Amino acid sequence: MHLQNLPVFALLFACVLLAPSFGEKTDRPNVIVFLVDDYDKPETSPYGGKVLTPNLDRLAKEGMICHNAHVTSTVCTPSRYTFLTGRYASSSHSKTFLGECPEGTQALPAFNVGLESDRMNVGRVLADAGYATGFVGKYHVHDMDHGNEGSLFGDLDVPKNAEYTEEINKRKFKLEKLQRDLVKKNGFSWAKNIYWGNLKSPFKGHNPDWTAQAALEFIEEHKNQPFYLHCCSTLLHGPNGEWFKSMMEKELVTGEGYLKKPLGLIDRESVWKRIQKAGLTEAEVGYLWMDDSLGLILDKLDALGIADNTIVVFVSDHGSERKGSLIKTRGTEIPCLIRWPKVIKPGSVSHGLLQNTDFVPTWFELAGAKPPEDYHMDGKSLVPMFEDPSVSIREFIYAEQGPARAIKTKEWEYVSLRYTDEQIEAAQGNRADRAFKTFLGLSGGISRAKDFHPGTFSADQLYHLTHDPDSQKNLAKDKGYAVQLRKMKNMLTKSVKKMGSRPYGDFVPGKGTSNAATSQKILDKLSVYHAKENKKKK
Repeated sequence: MHLQNLPVFALLFACVLLAPSFGEKTDRPNVIVFLVDDYDKPETSPYGGKVLTPNLDRLAKEGMICHNAHVTSTVCTPSRYTFLTGRYASSSHSKTFLGECPEGTQALPAFNVGLESDRMNVGRVLADAGYATGFVGKYHVHDMDHGNEGSLFGDLDVPKNAEYTEEINKRKFKLEKLQRDLVKKNGFSWAKNIYWGNLKSPFKGHNPDWTAQAALEFIEEHKNQPFYLHCCSTLLHGPNGEWFKSMMEKELVTGEGYLKKPLGLIDRESVWKRIQKAGLTEAEVGYLWMDDSLGLILDKLDALGIADNTIVVFVSDHGSERKGSLIKTRGTEIPCLIRWPKVIKPGSVSHGLLQNTDFVPTWFELAGAKPPEDYHMDGKSLVPMFEDPSVSIREFIYAEQGPARAIKTKEWEYVSLRYTDEQIEAAQGNRADRAFKTFLGLSGGISRAKDFHPGTFSADQLYHLTHDPDSQKNLAKDKGYAVQLRKMKNMLTKSVKKMGSRPYGDFVPGKGTSNAATSQKILDKLSVYHAKENKKKK
């Protein structure tokens, strides 16, 4: 075909036909998911946070800012599992999860979810499609790691809060190499500089230089082929005071032990000087420190000339202040910035609902990857939103944490708490206080929301987010909102039924489930227990 001989309209038509579509090998984008830890959306500068994060501002300016992005669970492990699989934590078929929540029983997703050994995850599927798939930083999703630490690594395991010795440092070095191998065994083609879980003494110290070093190495090695990089920072896991201490006093601490010399990728003195110049304090150091590590990656893409067709996603695994609960603000809602210069227009703004199940199916579509027939996903592709930011791919989002479940639309939030018969029995026995302590922990579905929301100790909670964005007034018992409550409950019922053999409370009754009235009796006692504990502290 001689294009120069065609009329203008025919030429345009021919170009459309000849242009490669998403998923073709000549047009497949690179993908970098930059996942941070415990980061509240309001503390992100593009969302108005009073922090210094110029590279996040750059992503928002050059790409898309998402105002309605959510995670489906609000502690590290189940959320990270979903980012890697596109599945709800309740859809997990890992040994640990099925051991605690057998099929046919109500799921209690929390730290009991692990990445399955069958490698049904983004790392393996994209690798099979011709991508280099890399994992860097915090993992925290291994199937056999939860509640049984040390079982995987025997004598190499480093006990929590052990005193530092040269021998333990050598063990830590060898341990991290085994952890790299396990990440690759579970699906990724490349892994380096792994933090197996949360930081622990004697190696408790953030080091974004170490994480960035591996990310830059992976990008350099695979610049000439399509790649997927899952880059997980340990920041901004708190408390905030640890950030400054790590930066100024623990330059040698990494996930493989103490280094012999600093890496020097990020000028730590410069971080502190810029923080002071901006009128900020030690408590804000971690934000800029994390941002500088992201900047190294963005600069690398520019230097290699591959930024135009590389998708960079900045997201958090969940909020911090309402961590462990399903409340929207500072809980399920997360910062989400997406840059893809080739497709997404600079300065794009999306108000459409999305959840972290939706990233993996997006990457599969863009890579032209075909997952195995028995690969289960709960997400929807975000590609329509990339092409048109006004598109919303979801009517509502679904979330789950322990015995809690939630449905959120743009205007409404519904949260339910339904305890299992086993939990109710524990709360009525001689050791009820121990059960109540667990119920108020990170796995109980209430957690840090208990001190911020009057409706927390209610089996049914309905909030009008348009008029009550901080979820302070529970409307579930207001007869004027009975129709809306019923509508939200119906959405939840349909969502749970899609889980297959997983019952939930009185929505989808089954073995060991309870109704709202029974759960409310436990919540009333739990509220009294919480008030007593608060009084003791005061």
